[in-house]
Amino acid sequence: MDDLELLLDFHLGSARPGPGGDEETALAIRLAGLEGAKGLKIADIGCGNGAASRMLARSLDAHVTAVDFLAPFLGELEAASAEAGLSDRISTLEASMDALPFEDEQFDVIWAEGAIYNMGFKAGVEGWRRFLKPGGVLAVSELTWLTAERPAELQAHWDAEYPEVDVASAKMAVLEQAGYEPAGYFTLPERCWLEKYYRPMQARFDAFLERHAHSDAAKAIADAEQREIDLYERFKAFVSYGFYIARKV
Repeated sequence: MDDLELLLDFHLGSARPGPGGDEETALAIRLAGLEGAKGLKIADIGCGNGAASRMLARSLDAHVTAVDFLAPFLGELEAASAEAGLSDRISTLEASMDALPFEDEQFDVIWAEGAIYNMGFKAGVEGWRRFLKPGGVLAVSELTWLTAERPAELQAHWDAEYPEVDVASAKMAVLEQAGYEPAGYFTLPERCWLEKYYRPMQARFDAFLERHAHSDAAKAIADAEQREIDLYERFKAFVSYGFYIARKV
């Protein structure tokens, strides 16, 4: 297996392949003013196994197009949607977020929880804008500094992993320059990282390593994830995901 296949194997079967929670998805829905709207068309880009897609489909009068480039995640979403009776509200699409086959102004809402970093925040909000109807909603969660300064060790780690990490005011400026009006913002609380993401991840380490005979490649993935967990636990006051809600103007 290559590294991507190992990472996919590690995350398959998880409740969420990134920080987040149903409560936070619900808060973003409220801040976006979507409650009570009829017949919404939503694209959930980089949906992973579809935790947010299912929450959107349960909560709104909407059809969700759930997009990911990894077919096994989409398979998990299809099975979970069928079990929950949501198959008529969710369609899956295997595609890359930087080459989406959508028409201009096709969607009322574009959603992306913990995924836009794969394309880059600026490239994502600029590139996806044309798919939104006038006044349409963009809702994305993005790695964000919580303070103007932070420890050098933390800065160095995220500068290497994701150089676009920045404070919320800088992200808001990117949205404004790209043709959006910011409409809401909040940060993910600690439980979205520890209870929803990191603790379940740690519980999968042993089985993952055993499946892959404790290979060097598998150990490297587990070690890298544990280093990130250690950094978060030590420096959680300085970094989180910010959830940005904006409207196309």
